[in-house]
Amino acid sequence: MTPFSNLLRLPMARFAAALGLTISVLSTPAIAQDIDRGEIEKIVREYILKNPEIITEALTELERREQAAEEEARREVLTSSADILYNSTRQVVLGNPDGSVTLVEFFDYNCGYCKRAYGDMVRLMDENPDLRVVLKEFPVLGQPSVEAAQVAIAVNSVAPEKYHAFHEALMTRRGQANLASAMEAATGAGISTEDLQAAMTTDEAGQTIEEVYSLANRLGLTGTPSYVIGDEVVMGAVGYDQLNSKLSDLKNCGETTC
Repeated sequence: MTPFSNLLRLPMARFAAALGLTISVLSTPAIAQDIDRGEIEKIVREYILKNPEIITEALTELERREQAAEEEARREVLTSSADILYNSTRQVVLGNPDGSVTLVEFFDYNCGYCKRAYGDMVRLMDENPDLRVVLKEFPVLGQPSVEAAQVAIAVNSVAPEKYHAFHEALMTRRGQANLASAMEAATGAGISTEDLQAAMTTDEAGQTIEEVYSLANRLGLTGTPSYVIGDEVVMGAVGYDQLNSKLSDLKNCGETTC
C-alpha cells in the first residue's frame, strides 16, 4: 500500500485510485482501528488546496462519464425500441416510404424552433430522394399543443395522403396552434369536419401520444425538436447543414460520423 505521506506526490489519476483504495481499506473494521482518519482528511485537504484545478478536472470527468452513460443508455433504447421508433402504425412517414436512410423527428406544433426547422426537413427531402422521414407527435408545450396533436392524429387516420398539406399549413401558420387552428388547417387541406370529429372520438390520439411520450422518456428527450439518425439522438434545431452531414455519413458509412 502507498504510504499516506506519499499521496501528495501522486498524479491526479493515481491519487484518486490510491484514495479509493484507502477508503476501501478504512471500511475494514480490523484495520480502521489502527488508522488516524484525521491524518487522511488533512492529507486530502492539503492536496486539494495545493492543486485546486483537480476540482474542475474531476467535474469535467464526471460530466464526460455521465454523458457517455446517457449515450450508451440511449443506444440500448434505440436497439430495443427500433420497431416502435421506425415502424409504428401510429406514426407519419413523409418523403420516400421505402428510403434507405431514415430521419425521425419528435416535434410540437407550438415549438418555434420546430417551425423554423420545418424548412430544413423539406429541403432535406427535396435534395435526398432516398430519405424517409418519420414524424412523432410530441406535444410538450401545454394543452393547446395536445389539441393540435389530436387533430393531426385524426388527419393521419382519415386522410393520410393529406397529412403533409395539413402539417405544412399548421407549421407555417402564425400564432398558437390549438384545436381551432388545427381544425382550420385540416379542413383547408380538404378533410371534412365530420370525419375529423368521428376520428377524434376514438382513443387513437391518446394511445399515439402516450406511445411517443413513453419512447421519448426512455430516450431522455426533454424538448423539441429532437431527432434520431442512425444510432444517434440529436437534440435541438441544429440546422440543415448538420442534419444533412449526419444523413450523408449514415448513408455512406453506416454511421453518423465517417
